Amino acid sequence: MTLEAIEFTRKTGLEEIVSQSKKRNLIDFWQWAYSDIIGNTERGNLAEYLVALACGVDNKTRISWDAYDLELENGTKIEVKSSAYLQSWKQKDYSKPIFNIPKTFAWDYKENIYDKERKRQADVYVFALLAHKDQETINPLNTNQWEFYVISTRTIDNNVGESKQITLEKIIKLKAIKCCFDDVLESIMNANKM
Repeated sequence: MTLEAIEFTRKTGLEEIVSQSKKRNLIDFWQWAYSDIIGNTERGNLAEYLVALACGVDNKTRISWDAYDLELENGTKIEVKSSAYLQSWKQKDYSKPIFNIPKTFAWDYKENIYDKERKRQADVYVFALLAHKDQETINPLNTNQWEFYVISTRTIDNNVGESKQITLEKIIKLKAIKCCFDDVLESIMNANKM
């Protein structure tokens, strides 16, 4: 038996959870599961969405198991990584921004096969830093509280090789393009030329 990849459509949030005794919609689940947008997991998904929004590709749906996070209309593949100084848990001090950049074997979810070459799958990395440092006013939905650092994968490969992580200091030393939300797309285009 062969079971093809299941195609899914973008949801509205109004889809009903089928139950005889409880009336809830998909948005109720989203609110329950994804409201902590300061913590590492959901902040990373939000960062991907913000970059998709900045690049005008937010009309698509996120494929969590794809080899890279986003793809522009011109075919540029983007990996988005997120970090922050503040976390949703109790902290003794600000977190040090560190981003994961391991080489991977790309997985084709439609064919259920892995590539034979281990590499960084995207053309460009966008390191999204929730840079705000005030717990009272932190709001990950405010794009003014974010800094974006854009760098080509080629530059990463040439300078950090097999490293699985990279610090913000190293990203800056590699002359990543620092930009605000409104300049993310232009920065990606410029980094991809480098």
